[in-house]
Amino acid sequence: MVPLLHAIKAMVLLIGNYPPDRQQSMHRFALMMLDGLTAAGVPAELIQPQPFFGRFRYAGGFVAKWLAYIDKFVLFPQRLRSKLKAAPALVHICDHSNAMYAQHIRGVPVVSTCHDLLAVRGALGEQTDCPASSTGKLLQRWIISGLEEAAVISCVSQATLEDARRLVTCRDGKPKLAVILLGLNYPYRELPPHEARARLAEHSVLAPGISFVLHVGSNLQRKNREGVLRIFARCKDQWNGSLVFAGEPLSDALRALGRQLGVLDRVVEVPHATSELLEALYNCATVLLFPSTFEGFGWPIAEAHACGCPVICTDREPMTEVAGNAGLTHDVEDEAGFAADLLRLTNRAEREPWSAKALENAKRFSSVRMIAKYCELYRSLAPV
Repeated sequence: MVPLLHAIKAMVLLIGNYPPDRQQSMHRFALMMLDGLTAAGVPAELIQPQPFFGRFRYAGGFVAKWLAYIDKFVLFPQRLRSKLKAAPALVHICDHSNAMYAQHIRGVPVVSTCHDLLAVRGALGEQTDCPASSTGKLLQRWIISGLEEAAVISCVSQATLEDARRLVTCRDGKPKLAVILLGLNYPYRELPPHEARARLAEHSVLAPGISFVLHVGSNLQRKNREGVLRIFARCKDQWNGSLVFAGEPLSDALRALGRQLGVLDRVVEVPHATSELLEALYNCATVLLFPSTFEGFGWPIAEAHACGCPVICTDREPMTEVAGNAGLTHDVEDEAGFAADLLRLTNRAEREPWSAKALENAKRFSSVRMIAKYCELYRSLAPV
């Protein structure tokens, strides 16, 4: 049980994301907060916009988007105001992209966790690989105005805090800015080799004994999966390993690039892997290849390190912040450097020291520690 929040007797109301948006990492974070607070003895409830008009998915495209907006921005505020009648100790908006709900909250402190401001920066014309449409620009301005209503913006990395400091206007000392590093949303750990391989065999992911490099993520431009394919292609004649993509299935364009580079036959896709399967992949991978251009945190780096998997990532914040001294880093354009380190880590003697550093670094990402930090923050806002 986490101490320090016994002073808060009233409920903490958590606001999560709209399920049809399928923002899985944000959903996991909200559940992690709910489970962690409950374990700490803190009364907590998670509410989120529910699909009503958005159930009519056959509408498709533009119409479906606006039906979802009715669910999120017309119906949900009514439910939120009803919940506020129960006088919660405070409201925690678990994803800053829902910060606009702060305008409906009066009389209780609001905490908003800010995972990244990449979309906001993109809407302002900054290069973040997150371009915005005209309605997207309006939405991002709405998000910023909502963040300005919060008592505290809790940023998941120092890099995100610096963006918030630059983009969010503070008035009369509000909102305050803080950094609370993310914890792991699953107890990733180093597994006995036979157990990890047995899990992979159970899911028929890879042939027994195959060495592989791993990438975890989506097809978003900033994830740089094109770079992953090009880096792997540089190694194809010197290492007989495979390339595993876990997460979103590859797009047709990415498969075409893999075919053009002559590596598609060595690519393995593991779509929508469970946490248990992902844990086995991290344990068995030679390295996690993570040449992302922009991130708010970079959860796969911490997850891989918790399993003793070395990480080669971009030398930009927050990747370097999360990887610490356990990361091998390169400029995003230095694909030859990424490839050289990948090949170097295929040597067990070279890999083992980096694996030990990874395990040590992962100790920073305890979910219990994260909840304890939020407990301290809540207590400062809602003393009894």
